[in-house]
Amino acid sequence: MQRRQPGGQGPVRRPQGGTRGSARGTASVRTREGERSQSRPAAARRAAAAGAAKRTSAPNPHGLTGRATALLVILAALALGYAYPVRVYLTQLAEIEAMRQSQLEQQERIAGLERQAEKWKDDEYIKAQVRRRFFWVSPGQTPLIPIWDPDGKTDQDQTPKPPPPAEPDSWYGKLWTRLDPEPEQKN
Repeated sequence: MQRRQPGGQGPVRRPQGGTRGSARGTASVRTREGERSQSRPAAARRAAAAGAAKRTSAPNPHGLTGRATALLVILAALALGYAYPVRVYLTQLAEIEAMRQSQLEQQERIAGLERQAEKWKDDEYIKAQVRRRFFWVSPGQTPLIPIWDPDGKTDQDQTPKPPPPAEPDSWYGKLWTRLDPEPEQKN
């Protein structure tokens, strides 16, 4: 490649490989003041050769990048790794709460039984329980056992009437009922 120097002197030949200020494979362009422009790569400045393939970028406007995919995989692995221990922890919390509730119920039951045991230490309570449960009376008393009818029904009203017998479907059943019209009254 040949270039003229800024002073108007003859062409200056540069060695290929770019030993002055640029790395191999990248080209730099001198501006009028002697500074190099690195804003565009060399391939963009040169015209493409006839029949050469153009560089294109893959169309991926909204797709995931490799880093985003790796991050999602790591997050999914962490979520799966922590899901079982969290479930076990929540189950154990529920079991602890159920045991506390059961313990409170047992303590209330024990307190009730202790109160009842204190009642049984009283002689008058024992006598009242014997009279009520076993219908015992002291000598000279007349036992009286009331039978309460809360709805006001009598014994006759409480017995249901039997349903009428079903009509027979077969011809011989109908014949038999005509011969023996009152089968229930024979018992």
